[in-house]
Amino acid sequence: MKKYDSYKDSGIMWVGEVPKHWNNKKLKYAGIITNGSTPSSNSPNFWDGNIVWVTPSDLSRLDSKSVVSSERKITEDGLNSCGTSLVPEGSVILTTRAPIGNLAIAGTKLCTNQGCKSITTLGSFSSLYLFYQLFAGKEELISLGSGTTFKELSTESLKSFEVVEPPLSEQVAIANFLDSKTVQIERLIQRKQEMIALLEEEKTAVINEAVTKGLNPDAPMKNSGVEWLGVVPVHWNLKKLKHISKLISGAAFDSGEFLKSGNYKVIKITNIQHNRIDWKDIEYLSDEYAKSFLRFKIENGDILFALTRPIISSGIKSARVEIEENAQVLLNQRNAILRAEGSISQDFLYYYTLSDYFFKMFEASIDNTGQQPNISPISIQNFSICLPPLNEQIDIAQAVSRECQRIENLKRSFVSEISLLQEYRTALISEAVTGKIDVRDYQPKPINSQQLELA
Repeated sequence: MKKYDSYKDSGIMWVGEVPKHWNNKKLKYAGIITNGSTPSSNSPNFWDGNIVWVTPSDLSRLDSKSVVSSERKITEDGLNSCGTSLVPEGSVILTTRAPIGNLAIAGTKLCTNQGCKSITTLGSFSSLYLFYQLFAGKEELISLGSGTTFKELSTESLKSFEVVEPPLSEQVAIANFLDSKTVQIERLIQRKQEMIALLEEEKTAVINEAVTKGLNPDAPMKNSGVEWLGVVPVHWNLKKLKHISKLISGAAFDSGEFLKSGNYKVIKITNIQHNRIDWKDIEYLSDEYAKSFLRFKIENGDILFALTRPIISSGIKSARVEIEENAQVLLNQRNAILRAEGSISQDFLYYYTLSDYFFKMFEASIDNTGQQPNISPISIQNFSICLPPLNEQIDIAQAVSRECQRIENLKRSFVSEISLLQEYRTALISEAVTGKIDVRDYQPKPINSQQLELA
């Protein structure tokens, strides 16, 4: 896009050069900054009212730039009891701790807690332009935070934060340009996210079909006699997991023996995520202590399950483990190892545990009567599985692996494209609000469905 005719140094490091006719202004002269506060939690009459009371958590969940509601609301008494104040619709809401720099535009009259500050712009400033400029200056705002327990942006630091001020008509033009462009970019991102979701559905369908029906669509079928499973190839045999696999519950290690380094790693319940192992915050054991627990050693390719709190939003909390050669890894309590034995391929067993059929059995076996959901190893051992001959299991697992790899490659390409679009959006906002591009004559062009498909 075209540039302005002439530029000058703004004197603001993160901004750089700006159009010659733009001015600098400290934020305290661009708008009224209002602090937030929290009513006492010991007074029920302060809560569950109809006044929107925004927190950093509310802003972290937004899927648009406008905030119109909050998880918790307060009453008029709650508002009057503390240091928070109502700000008008159109005010810019900024998180100033945990984390610094999340932004929204007030879509209604509201107040905030102490983790946010509100900026109600004065006549010479467009609130939407200020929103975009603070978005571009997020890293600079973060750098101004101070504190030991957590970083916080003080009111004085925010008041002294320098912004650039184009004429109001240009601010409106820039904000309108960015509104138009960011909507287009967000539609493209949404489309690619939808494609990722469709690919995940395709992957599940491939696994479901392969581990319950096989690869031959013309194979003669029989009724499995098992709920949720339906018909299966006539030559497949129904077995229980306990007859073709081993389930090993984790060890109750003495927490006082955990170390920050060592030769023996320990996988705990917090390390088992949906279909992956999180190797951060791994605990270790000394060689001497660990040698008494070698029967809980994890082998490469083992399938791990969390036995308490097993269900997360995206499915069973389970993962297959890939271990470096000669690595020593033990499993902690409240988890279990599932390992194939005899007439079953570990790869086939792994894909079986990813099927909807397995999920339904798992979900139906959860005990919710205690303080937290749990599932017993005995329940898992009694799950039914319909097995083809071993050579067919291997063929099925290899075919599923190829299809899953193809799908994962496509998903990675979409994830990469989303990342590039997000980077482009950030760069475009920065270029526009600092005057590196001249958008005063921009005329928005609608994006059609065909362009979305091509994207």
